[in-house]
Amino acid sequence: MTTDRAEPTAPEVLVVTGMSGAGKSTAAHVLEDLGWYVVDNLPPQLIPELAALASSIEPAATRVGVVVDVRRGPFFAALSAAMDELSARGVGTRVLFLDAADDVLVRRFESVRRPHPLQGEGRILDGIQVERSMLGDLRASAQTVVDTSRFNTHQLAAAIVDAFGDDDAPELRVTLMSFGFKYGLPMDADNVVDVRFLPNPYWVPELRARTGLDRPVSSFVLGREGAAEFLDRYVAAMRPVLAGYVRENKRYVTIAVGCTGGKHRSVALAEELALRLREPGVRVSTVHRDLGRE
Repeated sequence: MTTDRAEPTAPEVLVVTGMSGAGKSTAAHVLEDLGWYVVDNLPPQLIPELAALASSIEPAATRVGVVVDVRRGPFFAALSAAMDELSARGVGTRVLFLDAADDVLVRRFESVRRPHPLQGEGRILDGIQVERSMLGDLRASAQTVVDTSRFNTHQLAAAIVDAFGDDDAPELRVTLMSFGFKYGLPMDADNVVDVRFLPNPYWVPELRARTGLDRPVSSFVLGREGAAEFLDRYVAAMRPVLAGYVRENKRYVTIAVGCTGGKHRSVALAEELALRLREPGVRVSTVHRDLGRE
């Protein structure tokens, strides 16, 4: 008996290139956040092999980004042949070219006190001019050219999201993490909420062995004086904060909700906050760090 297997789906390949100092590293990080599989400084000869590998793994990587620049000159010269090979294989390819004015690039190199990779014994500007000459044809053929001269990091990230983001992908991922103060603050918390102002179910014998995931405990916690007012006001206060995170392209946010042991109050309130903060464009999940500790 034979089993038919579906042909592997060829990934989309995005070549990220352009002038040194124009923002390729930032673009690569944003693409990773958008779900692209990104490889930095890959020799162009290996791009077709990477595309084949991406389509063969489970689950397949459907969007592959490759950062290519002139740091490895002999390798860079093979990019055109690699693109032709991808086209012959039926792989969709695009080129993102990042550019900036010469004076802007000079200032950026000077600010980080690093030489241009092509300046040799000359000036930074000499290296920029050599590089611009080498990349002229590639820039002319690129499907997307982004001039980053007037962009800060956040503005460049927004431009990348607009050009290559998935319309179905959430703009923001929010994690509500419950924790116990006696075990220490979470190191990755962006916002910390202290809910020890509410009565502790630990001191109610029939609730002590339960957790904030259990209805009797959550009903007890959410029904205490001040709980509803706190939730209403905290959610109202966080909405402009989360909107600001989106504008600044901060795509992952952790809100840590703490009580004494991380078992009752923080768990119940983290779950309730997760329900209230869910909205289009925001994916919310909960993590209960200290649940199960003695």
